[in-house]
Amino acid sequence: MSEDNNIQNLEEKRRQKAKNFTLNIHDNILDEPAEPANNEPQELNSYSGEDVKAQMAKDSKQALKKKKKLDKKLAKAKNKRNRRVFRLIWAVSVLIVGAMAGMFFVAGIDDMLAINRTENKSVKIEIPANPNLDTVATVLEKNNIIEDKNYFKMFAKFTKADDDFTQGTYEIKTNMDYEAIINFLLSSVNRTDTVKVTIPEGRNVLEIAKLLKEKGALADEGKFLELCNSNQFDDEYSFLKDIKNTDDRYYKLEGYLYPDTYTFYKNEDAENVIYRFLNNYDTRLTEKQDVSGYDKVTTIEEMLKKNRSNYTLDQVMIVASIIQSEAADTDDMYYISSIIYNRLNADEDMGVQYLGLDSTKFYPYRTQADVPDDARDTFESSYDTYTKEGLPAGEICNPGMNAIIAALNPKDTNYYFFCHDKDGNAYYASTIYEHNENLANIE
Repeated sequence: MSEDNNIQNLEEKRRQKAKNFTLNIHDNILDEPAEPANNEPQELNSYSGEDVKAQMAKDSKQALKKKKKLDKKLAKAKNKRNRRVFRLIWAVSVLIVGAMAGMFFVAGIDDMLAINRTENKSVKIEIPANPNLDTVATVLEKNNIIEDKNYFKMFAKFTKADDDFTQGTYEIKTNMDYEAIINFLLSSVNRTDTVKVTIPEGRNVLEIAKLLKEKGALADEGKFLELCNSNQFDDEYSFLKDIKNTDDRYYKLEGYLYPDTYTFYKNEDAENVIYRFLNNYDTRLTEKQDVSGYDKVTTIEEMLKKNRSNYTLDQVMIVASIIQSEAADTDDMYYISSIIYNRLNADEDMGVQYLGLDSTKFYPYRTQADVPDDARDTFESSYDTYTKEGLPAGEICNPGMNAIIAALNPKDTNYYFFCHDKDGNAYYASTIYEHNENLANIE
């Protein structure tokens, strides 16, 4: 009971103190600065009005800066991861490409050196006309002579052999390396597609071109005829360079396509064909041979100097071409040779300044029937010895050795005329009267 009384007394005392409490605030208290407490800041931050906005802006700026920094850090980490992935992909790609290149290189080397092609077997291949590198490589690959045409093409270009291939048929071994294959194909002597052609004595340029084309030995007949009337070979053959009246001739090379049996490649280039003829003729000029009337072997050049020193080689060849076209046989050649020179050296009052030879009348054609239709009736040859004095401007055919020797060694006669019967028998005369009598007897 006494405890309850104590509590009530305490409560009564508190109420009495609260009732008696008085707070006195002077009027100037707002003008005086408050004294700071010990260890307290002198300024108090206000979180209302402009101060609040400024603080919020500052905090926002700091937060944005932190976010950018964080984003940059994340981006850097992401780029680092991407670079790692890229490097990994690049490394794998390099390994794959390297492996493939290595396989290609190893396979190419094997093929280039014919390491895997050990079988010694011959294969016949056909290289078509005007071949390029791809054509040749395709033919080789198709016939199992090489395994990789792309590597072969690369090798051929590297060795600068990609533009030198020619058409032809070849028998080639399957165990040859690239270098051996290229060398084999670049040598025409390895071609097997050859054809033999015999050029008879006395054929002219037009007839030879036609024959070569018919036998399959000439690729371009027109090109052949064009070259036969050119100066292209002058620098290599002095006998052609010495000819000065090229413009007056139908074919400059007429007379120098030496008649013989030749082995040509099928569809051979016209220039190569002509070189074969000219090389043969050039060889014959200095070839030692037994000639009737000479104590020892001699040559065309030696006979020219000894017997016909007042004539050029070309003039002798013109005479030889006429002899070849007019003579019935070898013996007849020497008589006709004598008649031609007798006429050329005769006085003008003898009336034989015109040779009057039938073989020259329609040159470059053999007969009037050979002249093209549109010109046949009006054609006049500039070589016609019925209307032109002296020798024609050039040869009328390609004579053989017997005709050339006869032109260099004529018979010693006083004949100026000749004719033949239908059997080829020859008749000679010194005067026009004798000649007309011979003509009457053989008709």
